[in-house]
Amino acid sequence: MQFSVYQQTHIGGRKVNQDRMGYSFTRDALLLVLADGMGGHLGGEIAATITLQTLSMMFRMQARPYVKKPERFLEEALMQAHWDILSYAETHKLPETPRTTVVACLVQHNCAVWAHCGDSRLYWVRRNQVLARTRDHSHLEYLIERGRATESQRNTHPDRNKLYNCLGAGQSPKIEISNQASLEAGDTLLLCSDGLWSMLPETEIVHRLSTSTVVQAVPDMVAMAAAIGGARADNTTALAITWQGASASDAPGVISTQMLPENEVSSTITAGEPLPSSADAFDEDEIEKAIAEIRQAIEKSSQLLK
Repeated sequence: MQFSVYQQTHIGGRKVNQDRMGYSFTRDALLLVLADGMGGHLGGEIAATITLQTLSMMFRMQARPYVKKPERFLEEALMQAHWDILSYAETHKLPETPRTTVVACLVQHNCAVWAHCGDSRLYWVRRNQVLARTRDHSHLEYLIERGRATESQRNTHPDRNKLYNCLGAGQSPKIEISNQASLEAGDTLLLCSDGLWSMLPETEIVHRLSTSTVVQAVPDMVAMAAAIGGARADNTTALAITWQGASASDAPGVISTQMLPENEVSSTITAGEPLPSSADAFDEDEIEKAIAEIRQAIEKSSQLLK
């Protein structure tokens, strides 16, 4: 399994960066995750961090060296993240539960399957064309589908930021899962927050991904979106891979997993990393206890799936 990968985030004009992204891989499976903590609610960065930790831990437990039921894994991992966020809020008696959008993609055996809640997006690009894009769980998308709003209103419509689906809300999330997508060498998968796609036309995103490596395209797009947003720019985050499959490649920046031991996991997501600054009201022992409780819940969930 070979791929090139790059990720970057920019705080924009906000005081806190509530976006989180990361990836984990074994010899035969790759998990990509991006979460955008919801700024209208307390501690969105906490919800985003917990989401990445939960998905990463469940991937570590089930990718041996690949996940047997990818669609089921994504659905249950996102649902587990939702319950972990609620548990954290209850344990620490937060005045309201942190919330986050999320998009996650699992790649194995030259196939990709993805899941999302909210308006964090995935684009699947091949030879200057978008083969698939996630459908935002927003009121505006609902209006567009019914002909009550137009595509040209995406960046100006008053309801563009109203979401009806996320992790951490009072009602259970509706997790939308894609069909399996058969990847070809050269295909690119981009996960991004609305801070990026709301600023850049889809034609610009496709052009950048089709004419540059992800190492060049990702930072260029993030910088461009932040510059367009200016002083009021949202957090802007992107994570992208270009798939090489099993074909040998000596290109710089290409990761090959062939030499990884069967049960080893490499990850940019640290399962026990401290929660963000919004949790500073709690001492270190309380935070470590919360992380341990989350880990135990995930372990129990994973055991039930075997």
